[in-house]
Amino acid sequence: MGNRQEKIPFARKNQEIISAVITEAGRQFDLPDNAEISVTLTDNEGIRELNREYRGIDAPTDVLSFAFDENNAEDGIDFVTPGEIHLLGDIVISLEQAVLQAEEYGHAPERELGFLTVHGMLHLLGFDHNEEEEARKMRDWEEKILLALSLSKD
Repeated sequence: MGNRQEKIPFARKNQEIISAVITEAGRQFDLPDNAEISVTLTDNEGIRELNREYRGIDAPTDVLSFAFDENNAEDGIDFVTPGEIHLLGDIVISLEQAVLQAEEYGHAPERELGFLTVHGMLHLLGFDHNEEEEARKMRDWEEKILLALSLSKD
């Protein structure tokens, strides 16, 4: 990562941003208290390996989501066993890529980390962006959640 490393927010700040985004998304989608998400922060090499293994793409990416079930937040999340932990899935984010993209888009690394977290979270909740209408819905939710946390583009 060279001299970019000092621009990556400290681990505590990362944790605060990720936690705030997941909490806000949970609130907006009325997720039950027993919902849990795993988040892993890595570099471009780490995410490239996962991208190659699970998607067949031998290149780094910014965020990967691995949903453990086929819940769809727009239809409502229904957990069979209330009170037991229900793992929605894993989110993996490349901090290295987040810093590069923040520079490219002209905003703070914190905003990019928030965006990548909410993007990954929405995938776990059944959103996708393969079709234009799906992509629009996903973008709307991303901005709504980031705005609630003062992490919007403006």
